[in-house]
Amino acid sequence: MAEKINYIKEAAKEPLNIWGLVGFVAASVFAATQGGVIETFAWVPLAAGAASEALYLATMPATLAYRRLVDRRARQKELVERQRRRDQLITTFDPREREAVNYLSWMRKQVYDNYQKFTRGTLLPERIQTLDVFWESYVDMLDTYRRRKNHLRSTNLNQIRNQIQQTERSIAQAPDDTTRRLFEQNLEFLQKRLQNYNGMETSMKRVEAQLQSIESFFQLVNDEVMTMQSPEQITSLDFDSLLSSIELTKEILEETAPVMNQIDAADRMSQSPTRPPLAQRQ
Repeated sequence: MAEKINYIKEAAKEPLNIWGLVGFVAASVFAATQGGVIETFAWVPLAAGAASEALYLATMPATLAYRRLVDRRARQKELVERQRRRDQLITTFDPREREAVNYLSWMRKQVYDNYQKFTRGTLLPERIQTLDVFWESYVDMLDTYRRRKNHLRSTNLNQIRNQIQQTERSIAQAPDDTTRRLFEQNLEFLQKRLQNYNGMETSMKRVEAQLQSIESFFQLVNDEVMTMQSPEQITSLDFDSLLSSIELTKEILEETAPVMNQIDAADRMSQSPTRPPLAQRQ
């Protein structure tokens, strides 16, 4: 959740306010160095500055225009920070992934440039600028896709299934109830791992299809811009359908996010190669 803006604090940090305070202090210092009657009233600039500052902080932060200005600055700052983090994230991609991201970024620029050139306009319709949202979603989902894909590749599914079968046999041959319950607990953990694997595999197929849909839509928009007879030809494209499917895909990813967070934490805690279960090492 975004941090709540303190408008009084923002107003106090305004350059004009700071320079105003500096001016009052400078006037007071100047008066104090003059001697005579002027020196006696050196406190006046400080008092005037304090009164002006109190009035300023009591009125300026409460005005609707100033609050809108501060909100706009905060949004711009957040956009810049988001772009910085996303650019940093892209540097961690492998060459093929970076190529896909950069190609979509180039195609987005082509769409914007060609649309403005063909329509002789300076402003892009908000609907066209939705490509920014699609591109950001593409980068974020590609990051999720590659991390989960690497995890699935590192998971030995056959080993999990073999362990389940072995544990089921151990349950059937358990010498007492206490030993049986321990084997049943182990079976529960193994089945949960298998369930998580299957769930992630299903979500990965959905993400892969979503990434391909975004790529195809960018190509479609680019084709339409190059052949459009009127601006309405572009804005009539089904941007909303793609946006809805992206939101649905994100919801699916969020459902499995807790599992992946636990996996990532476990991976960070242990850097040693995976060992076979105790029963297989003996």
